[in-house]
Amino acid sequence: MPELAVIVPTFNERGNVAAMVNALESVLKGIDFEVIFVDDDSPDETAALVRQTAVTHTNVRVIQRINRRGLASAAIEGMMASSAPYLAVIDGDMQHDESILPQMLAKLKNEHLDIVIGTRNTEGGSMGSFSAQRVQLSNLGRRISSVLCKTPLSDPMSGFFLLTRSYLDEVVRSLSVVGFKVLLDLLASSKRQVRAGEIAYTFRNRTAGESKLTPTVCLEYVELILDKLIGHWIPVRYAFFGLVGAFGVLVQFGVVWLLRSSLPFTTAQAAASVAAMIPNYILNNQLTFRARRLRGFSWFWGLLGFVLACSVGLFCNLGIAADLRRLDVPWTIASLAGLVVGSVWNYGVSSMLIWRVRRNHQRMIGHRRSGEELRAAVQTSQS
Repeated sequence: MPELAVIVPTFNERGNVAAMVNALESVLKGIDFEVIFVDDDSPDETAALVRQTAVTHTNVRVIQRINRRGLASAAIEGMMASSAPYLAVIDGDMQHDESILPQMLAKLKNEHLDIVIGTRNTEGGSMGSFSAQRVQLSNLGRRISSVLCKTPLSDPMSGFFLLTRSYLDEVVRSLSVVGFKVLLDLLASSKRQVRAGEIAYTFRNRTAGESKLTPTVCLEYVELILDKLIGHWIPVRYAFFGLVGAFGVLVQFGVVWLLRSSLPFTTAQAAASVAAMIPNYILNNQLTFRARRLRGFSWFWGLLGFVLACSVGLFCNLGIAADLRRLDVPWTIASLAGLVVGSVWNYGVSSMLIWRVRRNHQRMIGHRRSGEELRAAVQTSQS
């Protein structure tokens, strides 16, 4: 069993594999370690190159994930696949300074910490050649992250850290496993203050491959924050569904306002609902259910199914709104009430039938409950 496992999540990082392996072997001399590349089935055949490398480097292996995406889930899957008592996560783009890994491991063991973070935001650390806009974005994320972290840290957004197996086992069933910010997920999932330390390093420029920073990464960061804040009460997908629905509210109100003077209210409400349905489907497919995004012919079949599924919600929408109008409720309140009732139905049916995510959500909730039950049993036995 190696003392340290270095987890390297990758997607199209073929050009950095050899450099990463050579760098780790150079700086970790004297430490029994293994390198686990977790590759999301890269089109550039990163996984195949790692297998070739493993022929001459017996401490290198790869987990090739098929039809699965995401840095956070890749990092967790890699850590759970190792038996090492100490686990490090480092990006596969060579921008993190692997030379501080021995210092991180020594600090973790000597000070009996749960986790040690490579930080760019203390004395001796630097964001390197980040643009001013990128630095501002990082600082904004750091301030938002501080709301979730019980432990004050200079760089909770870091993707470079080293933790103990025992701490991972403590929090793994409470993780959201969303997006790229796995460190924040690990810190925010703890029920206690985390024993954490930091070591400064300078963020380097990428020499091969392409940056993975996209608007989707920012969206997944927002999803992670929401999941930690409200995920135990409201599914985060429903929160996104509601945000998309807010746009639908504007569309619906606008159409009702335009038609209410020339058409009966019920007819105007029906036309407004149909007008909001198509853009809602497009946005939900791109944002809310992006991990199961429909394309090609599936997109058109999905639209048809969405319209059919929402027809029942529309019926409820119209019935509630019409009944309230007969009670002289203002048209704005009547329209909003109908929309809320319809949206609850639309979310439940479309998530199950169009994007098929309900079973996965129930499984996630089941894992969280089983983790809570396990912790409760341990606490009871200790008492």
